[in-house]
Amino acid sequence: MRDRKPFAPLLPFKSIQSSISFAFSCLILVTITVTSLASYQLAVYSVERNSEGYIEEIMKQVNTNIQSYVDNMENISLLAMTNKDVNYYISSNNFIGNEDRRVYEKRISDLFQAILYTRKDIASLMVFGYNGRVVSDRRITSINPYAVLTDQAWYRNAKAAGGKSVLSAPHVQNIIQNEYRWVVSLSRELKNSDGVTGEGVFLVDLNLSVITDLCSQINLGKKGYMFIVDNDGNIVYHPKQQLIYSNLRTEQIERVKEAPSGTVFTVDDQEGKRSYTVQDTNFGWKIVGVAYANDLISNKDDIRQTFLLYASAGLIVSLLLSIAISHRLSRPIRNLQRDMKAVERGNFDTQTVIREPNEIGQLGHTFNIMVGQIKRLMQEIIHTQENKRKSELQLLQSQINPHFLYNTLDSIVWMAEQQQHEQVVLMTSALAKLFRASIAKDTELVSIRVDAEHITNYLLIQKMRYESQLEYIVDFDRGIMPYKTLKILLQPFVENAIYHGLRNKPDKGTVTVRGYESNGLIVFEVEDDGLGMTAEQLERIWKPAPVPADEVLTISPKGIGIHNVDERIKLYFGPEYGVRIHSELDVGTCVTITIPKVK
Repeated sequence: MRDRKPFAPLLPFKSIQSSISFAFSCLILVTITVTSLASYQLAVYSVERNSEGYIEEIMKQVNTNIQSYVDNMENISLLAMTNKDVNYYISSNNFIGNEDRRVYEKRISDLFQAILYTRKDIASLMVFGYNGRVVSDRRITSINPYAVLTDQAWYRNAKAAGGKSVLSAPHVQNIIQNEYRWVVSLSRELKNSDGVTGEGVFLVDLNLSVITDLCSQINLGKKGYMFIVDNDGNIVYHPKQQLIYSNLRTEQIERVKEAPSGTVFTVDDQEGKRSYTVQDTNFGWKIVGVAYANDLISNKDDIRQTFLLYASAGLIVSLLLSIAISHRLSRPIRNLQRDMKAVERGNFDTQTVIREPNEIGQLGHTFNIMVGQIKRLMQEIIHTQENKRKSELQLLQSQINPHFLYNTLDSIVWMAEQQQHEQVVLMTSALAKLFRASIAKDTELVSIRVDAEHITNYLLIQKMRYESQLEYIVDFDRGIMPYKTLKILLQPFVENAIYHGLRNKPDKGTVTVRGYESNGLIVFEVEDDGLGMTAEQLERIWKPAPVPADEVLTISPKGIGIHNVDERIKLYFGPEYGVRIHSELDVGTCVTITIPKVK
C-alpha cells in the first residue's frame, strides 16, 4: 500500500486570509478584464445590430412605398381590364366597323388621358389587341415601324404570365414612333369574359423619376446608399448607375440575387467594410441598403476609453475590498470547516454557530438546514425502503392465490368431465396468461395494454365460474394503451368487487372496468352494482391497522389491502395520486385510481 502524499495547496500561502486575498485579486482582475472586453464588444455589437435593424426598417418602408406605387399601377391595369370599351375594342368576336372604331378609340384615349392628367409619373398607357388593334393615351397612336411588338420583353413576359402583372427592368421604350423614353414597364394580359382566353396586352410605362425620388431621399449615413435590382440582376436604380455601367464600380449583384429577404451580409474589400441588407418585393425586385461600418459606430474610440476608465476604477476598488473581506471571512470559515468535518464523520446532530450577519453567516445557517434535511431524508429513505420492501413482499405473496387457483382448476376438471372442450381450452389459456403476467419480475411498471389483457383474462375466468351471477365490461381508451402503470394494479379491486360486492347478491351483477385520460392524467374505474358499503366500513378501509377478515378488501386472505395499494401508488408516482372510493349500501361501489401519464 503506497503512502499518500499530503494535498498540495493551490496557493503558496499558509494563511486563509492571504489565500483569499490573492485568489480574490486574481479573480477580480480576470473578471473585470474579461467583463470589460466582453461589454465593449457587446456594446459595439449592439450598436451595429441596432443600426442594421434601423436600416432594415428603412428598407421595409421603401419596399412598402414602392409596393404601394406598383399596386396603384396594377389598379390602373384593373381599370382597363374592367372597362367595357377596352374589352369590346380588342375582342376577337366583336363586329366594330371602321366608322365605329374611331368612336371607341376616342373614348378609350379620353379615359387614358384622364388617368395621365392625375398621374404625372406615368409616361404612357397603351393597349395592344391580339386582333391587331392598338389604342393609347394619344389621339393618334403612331407605332414605330422598326419596333417588332413580339420582340419586346414586356410583351412576351405579359403573355407568359397569363393575366398577372409583370414589371420589367429599366429600358428605352421605342414602341411609339419618334419617342425614346427611359421607363419601367408594367404589362398585363387582358382576358376575355371567360377569364381564360387572352385578348391583348395592357402596357403602363412608368417614369423612373418617381423611384429615383423615393430612393434618393433615404439617408444611410455619410457614405451609405441603397439600390434596386430585378430578378435577373439588372439594376433598376443605383445612385452611381453610370459608374457601374462604365465598369468603374462594382456591386455584389450575384450575392444579392441569391440572398433571401431579410438577409444581412458583410463585405470587406478595398472600398471598406460595409453591410448589405436585402428586402424582396412582391413583384420580383430586390431592394438593397448598403451601410458602411464606420458610419454605424462614429464614437467607437470614446466607447473604448470609457470602458477602460471604468474598468480601472472598478479594479482598484475591488482589490481593496477583497483584502478587507478576506480578513473577516477567515475566522468563521475555520469554524464552519470544523463542523463540516464532524458531519463528515457521521455526526448529523452538529449545528454550527456563526453570528456574522453576512454571506458566511447565511452559509452557516444554510449548512444547519442542510444537515437537518439530510438527517430527515435519511430517515425517510429508510422508512420508504421498508415500506417498499413490504409492498413488494405482499405483492409477491398476492400474485398466486391458492384458493383462486384451486377453484379455477376444479372448474376446469368439471368442464372436462362434461366434455366442454372449448371452455376447457379457453379457461386454461386465460389462466396461463393470467399467471404469466403475475410471475413476470422484469419490471414493476408495465404498459396499460398488458394490465388490460391481464384483467380481461381474470374476468373471463371468473365469468366462466360465476356465469349465473356475473357480467363484466372492460372499456379502455386506445389512446392510453402505450402508457405505463403498476403491475397487477386493477386485479385487487376487481376481485374485491366480485367476492365482496356481487357473490352474495341474490341476482346477477355487473363489474365495469374503465380506463381513460382526464386533464392530462390516467384514470381507472372499477365499478360494481353489488351490495355496497356503509360509511363505517368505508372509513375502516383506510386504516392501516388490521380489521376483521370479513371486512378487509384484499385480493386474497393475506393479500394487499386497499390502504397498501394506495401507498404503493403514492410511493411510485407521488402523493397527489392514489385511490378514491365511493360506495352506497345496496347500490354499489366505484373505485377510482389516478396515476400520471408515463411513457
